Amino acid sequence: MARRPTIHDVAHEAGVSTATVDRVLNAREKVREDTARRVYEAARLVGYHATPLIGQRVQMDLPRLRLGVVLHKERQAFYQSFKAEIERAVTRATGLRASAVIEFASSQTPADFAALIDGLADRVDVVAATSVTHPEVTEAVMRLNARGIPCFALLNDFAQGVRQNYLGLNNMKIGRIAAHMIVQTSHRPGKIAVFVGGYRWHGHELRETGFRSYFREYAPQFTILDTLVNLETRQLTYEATLDLLGRHPDLRGIYCAGGGMEGAIAALREVRQPGEVALIVNELTPESRAALISRYVGMVIGTPLPRLCADLVTLAAEAVQKGITPVLGQHFLQPDLYLPESV
Repeated sequence: MARRPTIHDVAHEAGVSTATVDRVLNAREKVREDTARRVYEAARLVGYHATPLIGQRVQMDLPRLRLGVVLHKERQAFYQSFKAEIERAVTRATGLRASAVIEFASSQTPADFAALIDGLADRVDVVAATSVTHPEVTEAVMRLNARGIPCFALLNDFAQGVRQNYLGLNNMKIGRIAAHMIVQTSHRPGKIAVFVGGYRWHGHELRETGFRSYFREYAPQFTILDTLVNLETRQLTYEATLDLLGRHPDLRGIYCAGGGMEGAIAALREVRQPGEVALIVNELTPESRAALISRYVGMVIGTPLPRLCADLVTLAAEAVQKGITPVLGQHFLQPDLYLPESV
C-alpha cells in the first residue's frame, strides 16, 4: 500500500517547517498570505488528506468576491473558453476568496440579458456581461447600481454612462487592422464585404466604422459593399457569402466583424481556391484555426481571454472595495493576431 502523505511531506514540498504547516492547518497564529498559500499548494500537490481544511484556513480572513457573469452562445467554442478562463482566473486570484457564477443567455434579445443581470443581483457582489446595447439592458444596470453593485461590460460596450468599466478590445482599431490585412493581401482592386452580427452590437458597429475609414484613407481603389447583417449565425453567413461570390466575381475580401465566420469559411471552401478572397475573422477556435492552416482565412484577430479575465477579477475586487465610482473607464487589451504561419 502507498504511504499516506504526512505533514512532514507538506512541509518539505512547501519549503517550510512542520510548525508553519501546523499553524496554517490549525489557525494557531497569523501566517503570511504567500506562505499560507504555498503550504496549501504543497498539500494539494502531495495529496495531503487535510488539503480542503488548509484551503479554508488560508482563505478564512480574506475579503470575498462573488463575481456574476452573463455570456451568450453557450455552444460556441469561444464562449466555452471564456467560461473556463473566468473560472481559472477566480481560482488563481490572490488576496481574495473569489468565486464565479456564470449564466448563459438563451438568445440575444435585450429581455434575456436584462433578466439574467437582474437575477444575479441577490447572489453576487459584481456583475460582468457580454450583452447587446439596448435601453432595457441599461435599465437593468441602473437597478444594479441602485443596490451598490457595479457592472462591467465585456467585449461589447453596453450601458455606456452607467456601467463601471468596459473590458475588451479597441473595436475601432480592430476594424482598421482587418482592413489593413485585406489591402496587403489583395493585389487587385475589387469589392469588399463586411458582416456584422446586428445593430445592437456596439462593438461590431465600431469595427465596421474603423474598417470603412481605413479604406477611405488608404485604399479608395476598393469598393465597400453595403454591410450585411448575419445575426451571428453560420447558416445566414453561408448563404449570404455564396450569394456575394455569385454576384461579384471581383470580390477581393470579406470581414466578419462578429460571429458566423464558420458559414463564410464553408462557402469559400466550396467555390474558391485558398487565398482567392481574403477572409478576416475574429477569435481563434478549432474551425478558424483549421481555416488558417488551409489558408482560407488570412488572419484571426483574437481576444486575449486569460489577460481579460485576470484583469476583470482585479478590477471587480477594486470596485467592491472602493464602491461604484463616477469616473467610468475603458480597459483596452492588445489583440492576439494569428496568421497561417503562426498556428
